[in-house]
Amino acid sequence: MEFCELDVFAKALKVSDKRHLLHHCFQALMDHGVRVSEVLADSYSQHCCVIHAADQAVKDRAIQLGLSLEGFLSDAGWYSDSERVMVACFQLCKLTESFAYWTKCLECCIRLLHSRNLYCRFGEADLCYQEAQYYAQKLSCLRDSINISSLYCEFCSLFFVRSQYDEAYRWSVTALKALSSFLSPKVIVDVLRQASKACVVKREFRRAEMLVTEAVHIAKEAFGMKHPKYSDALLDYSFYLLNVDQIRQSVHVYQAALDVRQSVFGGNNIHVAVAHEDLAYALYVHEYSSGNFNDAREHAEKAIQIMTKILPADHLLMASSKRVKALILEEIAIDSHNKETEARLLQEALDLHLVALALAKKAFGEENVQTAKHYGNLGRLYQSMHRYNEAQEMHLKAIAIKEKLLGPEDYEVALSVGHLASLYNYDMELYTEAEQLYLRSISIGKKLFGDSYSGLEYDYRGLLRLYNTTGNFQRAEDYSIILQRWNRLRHQNAISQLQLHDIKPQCDTIEEVVRLFFDINT
Repeated sequence: MEFCELDVFAKALKVSDKRHLLHHCFQALMDHGVRVSEVLADSYSQHCCVIHAADQAVKDRAIQLGLSLEGFLSDAGWYSDSERVMVACFQLCKLTESFAYWTKCLECCIRLLHSRNLYCRFGEADLCYQEAQYYAQKLSCLRDSINISSLYCEFCSLFFVRSQYDEAYRWSVTALKALSSFLSPKVIVDVLRQASKACVVKREFRRAEMLVTEAVHIAKEAFGMKHPKYSDALLDYSFYLLNVDQIRQSVHVYQAALDVRQSVFGGNNIHVAVAHEDLAYALYVHEYSSGNFNDAREHAEKAIQIMTKILPADHLLMASSKRVKALILEEIAIDSHNKETEARLLQEALDLHLVALALAKKAFGEENVQTAKHYGNLGRLYQSMHRYNEAQEMHLKAIAIKEKLLGPEDYEVALSVGHLASLYNYDMELYTEAEQLYLRSISIGKKLFGDSYSGLEYDYRGLLRLYNTTGNFQRAEDYSIILQRWNRLRHQNAISQLQLHDIKPQCDTIEEVVRLFFDINT
């Protein structure tokens, strides 16, 4: 209980080489119902109110404590309390008008953006985005001595989590340009990670791979393989792997990231929950053809179990976990030989999808990639429930939104187009429309991922079925041969995938990384 005393905890924060032990002790108290983070945030906020009129030395010590305490709480995933600490610290910094305190104000903005982005407080993050730009402008003459790369990284993160990918990519490039070897490894790793994710969603995979592998290497060298920052880099490397169709390898890396986070935090922690959710989805994709979803379901339920204990019921972070569990339940239901079990699981999946859609629409509005994904998921589920008109409506909504936001040749568009083709082919007997949709999905998939792309299997099998049904046996034979060739390519691709220990840096300095980024032809 001494950890609840601000002075005692302040002393513990100074022992930086034992930080992992501090995280363990802190999490153990939280798991036993002692709201240490909340108590510390309250104590610090009250302390800042008391010392508003104190001399500058007292306020400076409080500012330094606030930055240290916020850093710990944010690293531990207690974003709501870390935000309250930083708001109080920010108010202290604002009391003094000088370059030195404007720099501190900018640092407060960066940290507030980080917590608000990750905790999905987008309205508050927008206000902070504007304040950060105000202080960056005031400090523009000191550009080389302020944390401008981290600022741009958080700008990128804000737009990324809201699925505004063009703006996210623009800020990621700006952040990369501001990188230098003089910055801390933490800043460098975070910028590389965030820029890599922005490249992934813009389908600039060569740039994404280079950036994220450098981030993994730097994190490993600077922090070690048992540090949370290394697990952060692994999660983003897994995200890249999953998006370039290296699914088996992504599962392996997601598991490694989860192991690190459980070792550092354990218990009911948001970082652990997110890692469970990410692994659940990768396992769902990996086991899609086998139908063995037990491990995927276990991780999805673990993620929801943790989040339910530490988040409000209507928190946006719940939407993604509910979506993943719903996808898994739908596949288990389809494979069930018991009609009652199938109906129960499909209804549970529907309830989860509808909650997730409502949360997404509340946070992002109608015209957003995340909302479109939820419409697409509902379309697939309605097809499984034999509600074909509703399924068609959902798929058409998803396609319209994705095309408008991402363009007609994006992977997400191909995914929805393929699902609509399946509906038309298997359940609505609209074969001409289905054929055109399948061919469009195949064209996009091959353009983005090559001839061995895993998603091609379902389009090829769909066309095989379509041509056999409509009596076009020559085309059926053609696609039978194409499917056999695809199977051989998938086998070769599985053999050639890199292992985690094979990752090697391509550059000796961060300046070389940035130069290589701009040299890569996308």
